[in-house]
Amino acid sequence: MKLLWSFLFLSCLCLGFLGHGHSEKPEVVKIGSIFSFNSVIGKVAKIAIEEAVKDVNSNPDILVGTRLQVSMQNSNCSGFMGMVEALRFMEKDIVGIIGPQCSVVAHMISHMANELRVPLLSFAVTDPVMSPLQFPYFIRTSQSDLYQMEAIASIVDLYGWKEVIAVFVDDDYGRNGVAALNDKLASRRLRITYKAGLHPDNAVNKNEIMNMLIKIMLLQPRIIVIHVYSELGFAVFKEAKYLGMMGNGYVWIATDWLSTTLDSSSPLPSERLESIQGALVLRPHTPDSKLKREFFARWRKNPDAPLALHTYGLYAYDSVMLLARALDKYFKHGGKVSFSNDSMLDALGKSGSLNLEAMTVFDGGEALLKDILGTHMVGLTGQLQFTTDRSRIRPAYDIINVAGTGVRQIGYWSNHSGLSVLPPESLTKPNMSASQKLRHVIWPGEAFQKPRGWAFSNNGKELKIGVPRRVSYKEFVSQIRGTENMFKGFCIDVFTAAVNLLPYAVPVKFIPYGNGKENPSYTHMVEMITSGNFDGVVGDIAIVTNRTKIVDFTQPYAASGLVVVAPFKKLNSGAWAFLRPFNRLMWAVTACCFLFVGIVVWILEHRINDEFRGPPKRQCVTILWFSFSTMFFAHRENTVSTLGRLVLIIWLFVVLIINSSYTASLTSILTVQQLSSPIKGIDSLREMDDRIGYQVGSFAERYLRDELNISESRLVPLGSPEAYAKALKDGPRKGGVAAIVDERPYVELFLSSNCAYRIVGQEFTKSGWGFAFPRDSPLAIDLSTAILELAENGDLQRIHDKWLMKNACTLENAELESDRLHLKSFWGLFLICGVACVLALFLYFVQIIRQLYNGKPSEEEEDAIGRENHDSSSLRSTRLQRFLSLMDEKEDVSKAGSKKRKIDGSVNDNSVSRHSRRLDSFNSVNPLD
Repeated sequence: MKLLWSFLFLSCLCLGFLGHGHSEKPEVVKIGSIFSFNSVIGKVAKIAIEEAVKDVNSNPDILVGTRLQVSMQNSNCSGFMGMVEALRFMEKDIVGIIGPQCSVVAHMISHMANELRVPLLSFAVTDPVMSPLQFPYFIRTSQSDLYQMEAIASIVDLYGWKEVIAVFVDDDYGRNGVAALNDKLASRRLRITYKAGLHPDNAVNKNEIMNMLIKIMLLQPRIIVIHVYSELGFAVFKEAKYLGMMGNGYVWIATDWLSTTLDSSSPLPSERLESIQGALVLRPHTPDSKLKREFFARWRKNPDAPLALHTYGLYAYDSVMLLARALDKYFKHGGKVSFSNDSMLDALGKSGSLNLEAMTVFDGGEALLKDILGTHMVGLTGQLQFTTDRSRIRPAYDIINVAGTGVRQIGYWSNHSGLSVLPPESLTKPNMSASQKLRHVIWPGEAFQKPRGWAFSNNGKELKIGVPRRVSYKEFVSQIRGTENMFKGFCIDVFTAAVNLLPYAVPVKFIPYGNGKENPSYTHMVEMITSGNFDGVVGDIAIVTNRTKIVDFTQPYAASGLVVVAPFKKLNSGAWAFLRPFNRLMWAVTACCFLFVGIVVWILEHRINDEFRGPPKRQCVTILWFSFSTMFFAHRENTVSTLGRLVLIIWLFVVLIINSSYTASLTSILTVQQLSSPIKGIDSLREMDDRIGYQVGSFAERYLRDELNISESRLVPLGSPEAYAKALKDGPRKGGVAAIVDERPYVELFLSSNCAYRIVGQEFTKSGWGFAFPRDSPLAIDLSTAILELAENGDLQRIHDKWLMKNACTLENAELESDRLHLKSFWGLFLICGVACVLALFLYFVQIIRQLYNGKPSEEEEDAIGRENHDSSSLRSTRLQRFLSLMDEKEDVSKAGSKKRKIDGSVNDNSVSRHSRRLDSFNSVNPLD
């Protein structure tokens, strides 16, 4: 019995607790909604919110046993009215607010929501400044303008435009949206050139709009982004069409205010539709779904719907559904609807008549906020889920083009796939990507070709183009004498020819820069573009790193780079030039090879070839003669053995190569001008301590000082080609310079008339000359295309030949003298030959004289000697005749060698038979023979 009574007691206790818990869940939950009833967004949002409340109360899965009740207040997009209506909400125990619609109201009531802990679910505030850190109870169920402006920046970047003009409503919505656009453009090196703010009052001032558009017409950019409210936007388009700004050359990009109006009021009145032809419009993207199609069908059947359904109506519906699901989760977690008084408000209420003590703090506000952020659902607008910064996941936009009587969709933008012609939801897989492109656009003026995006303003202003006033190398650019703004030269002709190729007129005014006494600093001249003194700089402007950081250059129209110019010496060939083709080692190895091959051939031929036999002296002579005669292929000895012939053939091939190489090298030494300089290039110049010259105003000074760390005391500024020549001629010992570092075009022009100097080493920097313009200048891009066209059709080369082709001194003329050969190049060879001849004659005469005095005198000489005392002249005459007869008579070699042959005769007779037998046996053993 005790167990039974205990069980009944516990059961009653549990039922009591359950009954108590059920009684705590309210029958009605009150929410509020605040927006502008008479706006395009508000008219649709009102019906959408009511439909959402109906669906919640009829859904058995949401808020079971509790009815959702909504109270709506009209803020009229007024910050003051919004605050008043919000305060009225706080007296009705509201647990959440759907709205507000406008940024100015959101900024006001978000502070109050923070204090009273009431979540705000805004379906239309796109202001990117609404930060969750500052406003933790503000939840955006739509998409932030941060993403919309990134989409616009992607479009501008896709078409290659560089500058835009922003027209915006001058309130929190407009200013913060344009600030986000500026940041997104800047990240792509694009920019807003001009920001035109308009008063947010609905009573549009026509004169204000007209004055603003006239200012825009006087600017160069033709890309206009308009971020306003609908009525103000159509007023701007109306006046723009009146001024001709909806024609060719202009591009208008409207934010989602225009797509909202197009969706809700389609078709638009013909006057309005005509004024926005060719505009690009962004619309928040909502994926297609069955739920969305069914709701659109319901909307069309709803007789109370004043306008067609648009995207912000879908956002309003999903906001109510999200809050309802979050409340359902809140109650299931044991949450209660309870309010408490704020001590500070109570104190303020007692001290005044504002009845502030009626405002209470929602005790479960923080828990409900967490449930809202943690709720994941699929609504009419797709997946509704928040990131860590409380933005909706995967924001995306439709990009539409107004054309004809309606609109055509040309693509999409999303933060994960960029611009695409495919819907973003089809590109969510990691392995899928979309190329950044859009479909063809019909631009304002019914143009199909992409607008250039800029044009010269109609204010009659000319471009202020700075031109250096040079005092040297005037072939490149020089001021026409007697004029102030007229110039001539290679650079001026290139610029003029390029401008003439542009499809539009470019009004230009040349402004001289420099004092006319020395070349100006080109870096300072380029810096004047950034300060606004010049709209561009034309001349021989080198494209270097520090200049490209502040301005944009065109395509280089002339190649350039720093080179070293130095004096040189002509190397004379000299009397012993024939020894220079080979070095000492080569001569030694060649001589040894001749001897070695001669010995090898002698060994292979000695036993079988009579021409390689004989006395030792004769065989040594044969070896030497055979070896060195192969140099001229003049050897007379025949080779008999196969091995000997093989060696000789290979050796003759080697000799052929050696002879050819020697001949070619010697020819080059004797006929090609040989130049020499102690400076071999920039590296050897750095290692020296001699002074270096550079052109006044050139970037060479900074490069030598900062990049190559050459002491400034070694650098000498030079202002003219005459100063170049004098400094190089004097040299460092006489106050001149050892070398000059300058750009190649100047150096080539200098060397054309100064043949005593040459470029040494390689070009150690690579750059070019271009025309400078402000950063992101579209004129720089168009001129680059024109310069390429000049290069392709040959006009650039013809302009170069007109100004820079010089014939005073060319390399060919400087080397004509070296084609003639002089005696000084060969007297060494003649000397060797003469010495050999004299020495041979001397030895020959010594032999003759020895025979004359050592030989037996003839009968005439004996008679002359007998008569010597009587006639000495007769004796001299007889000896002279004897001397001449010895020179003339043929020597009998057989007498000289008769004794030797007698000694060798018996030996040879006895050895002939043995030699023959050995030869036969050798031939039988050695098959090669």
